[in-house]
Amino acid sequence: MKRWRTVAGAAVGTVLAGSAAAIGAGRAAWYRQSARALARLRGAALAGPPDPPIHPSELEALPDPVQRYLRMALPESAVRPAIVRVVWSGEFQSRPAGGWAPFTAVQTFTTVPPGFVWDASIRMLPLLPVQVRDSYIAGGAAMNGRLAGILPVVNESGKLELARSALTRWLGEAAWFPAVLAGEPVTWESVSEHVARATVTDGAVQASGEFHFNPTGELSRFTAERHRAVDGENVLTGFEGRYFSYIRWNGVMVPARGEVAWLLPEGRYPYWRGTVERIEHER
Repeated sequence: MKRWRTVAGAAVGTVLAGSAAAIGAGRAAWYRQSARALARLRGAALAGPPDPPIHPSELEALPDPVQRYLRMALPESAVRPAIVRVVWSGEFQSRPAGGWAPFTAVQTFTTVPPGFVWDASIRMLPLLPVQVRDSYIAGGAAMNGRLAGILPVVNESGKLELARSALTRWLGEAAWFPAVLAGEPVTWESVSEHVARATVTDGAVQASGEFHFNPTGELSRFTAERHRAVDGENVLTGFEGRYFSYIRWNGVMVPARGEVAWLLPEGRYPYWRGTVERIEHER
């Protein structure tokens, strides 16, 4: 009996060691892929010269609520940064009433051309996180997810509707780098005293959404339509982002927290809640 226990223990140890090695190799490969995506993203953003400071006259052609917001959010002589890096913590819900799973993420944005890489670790299982990387680079979008870095969960790219959905996301998340909202690649049209519609164009990809401003001038909500995966199909669905608890990072007023939800026929389905841990600007 003792011998069988020894053999069984050795077998379990071998399996665990092999699994640990596979997980380690998978994570290393994941990080290399993320590094390549970031290199592509950064290369396009740093190709041109730095932007000059935003002149107050540039804001005068914008809808009134946008002018009020940007004058409040941006410091004097603000410069549109080429690259913005946001460190997040929060929770994610994969289906309505499915329970929330904690996540940490690093998201790198570019302003011109618009783009981002969102690299997250979601603790859906006690010991095995799901690694998720969403990206929009050079007019193309991709979604990649792997359990423990080795087992594929999602792998999608190359679709125009995916690119439009990702660019819509970039537009809604511009609340964390609002200097980009002062001009190209974003254009504006007035809707009402507290609502303005923004459109961002990146080559053949275009996305629009409405920004809602509260009575104090802050951004409170972003509404649009995005494609949502439903039974293997991408279905155009109402989408809402909410912004909370404004703070200042690097002199710029941004939301400390955000929440994202799908607006379904049966009701609102929040699936992402995030808190800003750190924001860094580059050039």
